[in-house]
Amino acid sequence: MNMTEMSRPRAAYVHVPFCAHRCGYCDFTLVAGQEQLAEPYLQALQLELQQIEGRPELDTLFFGGGTPTHLPPDQLRRLFDLVLDHFQLAGGCEFSVEANPAGFTAEKMNLLADAGVNRISLGIQSFDSSVLGLLERDHRRKDIETSLSLLRQRFDNVAFDLIFAVPGQSLELWFATLGQAIEYAPQHVSTYGLTFEKGTAFWSRRERGELQSAAGDLEREMYLAAIDQLSSAGFEHYEISNFARPGYRCRHNEVYWTGGSYYGFGPGAARYLNGRRTTNHRSVTTWIKRTLAGESAVGETERLAPEDRARESIAIGLRRREGIEFATFQQFTGFDLPELAGETVKRMTERGWIEPTAGGIRLTREGLLFADTVAGEFL
Repeated sequence: MNMTEMSRPRAAYVHVPFCAHRCGYCDFTLVAGQEQLAEPYLQALQLELQQIEGRPELDTLFFGGGTPTHLPPDQLRRLFDLVLDHFQLAGGCEFSVEANPAGFTAEKMNLLADAGVNRISLGIQSFDSSVLGLLERDHRRKDIETSLSLLRQRFDNVAFDLIFAVPGQSLELWFATLGQAIEYAPQHVSTYGLTFEKGTAFWSRRERGELQSAAGDLEREMYLAAIDQLSSAGFEHYEISNFARPGYRCRHNEVYWTGGSYYGFGPGAARYLNGRRTTNHRSVTTWIKRTLAGESAVGETERLAPEDRARESIAIGLRRREGIEFATFQQFTGFDLPELAGETVKRMTERGWIEPTAGGIRLTREGLLFADTVAGEFL
């Protein structure tokens, strides 16, 4: 076992599963309109946190959802207090919270800042009312502008989430969305192609012919447009879907992409400790019930063999635009990458999807369009 696995994680994720409404494309672990579950959720979270020995120090802390800011101020304050009672934040800790423009108030903004939050990830998705309506989002552009005017009072690190390849969305409209995002001057932008996940309302609507996926060529054009437009505006394209101003990469997500260990709390949350990945039960009510009963709420457990873990590290590591450095890979996994997967690297290079760097490999521009296929070749 290497030192990275033996050391305590310095990153933690807390899942807050509450939303006002479940959007048709969403397959995340959440409950909508069930605010009565917030109290038992907080009680269960406290019990789960009590399993942590001591009060470890964190370099990154991320509250995701769901919509953490959907909780009323008193419960939101208790949520932060619970977690910070069991962890201490290192100097310069990146403390992120996901927020929805709808219902965001000055009271919640001040509560977040006073708790030590220093990075807000705003689920904007689009500025266009027709796209937001189709996505079943409960905010409009005026809500975005109100949220941003509040956030600018106390935060200098705001991230935008945007969605492309929405049915009916043209390339021109996506260009306009990117331009508007740049005008609002966030520090970070994430762009995601809309996916139809089995079990979601969108999946069913597509099966019935009510919705149609964007054409593959259009989706690829939209993705490349994001790369070009955001890069031209001074954003660093540092991961397949992520762009940041210099110095504003999401350090928490980089823990995942570099194979680091991390804590996870709440329904559906995953953790990676001592080479073992465990994921909590995705049902919010089942997670609450089991945790309050003193039972294990873990739904899945996985311990990869060393070679499998090394191969997974290739698949995940190629998401980063720097790619993978051979020396770092060997130090982290114990494997020589060319020896482990040289034939695959050669094949992907011949296809034009992988290229050599000074000390390793990375995806080419064309390879970015086939990243999932490339990743699968290494697993």
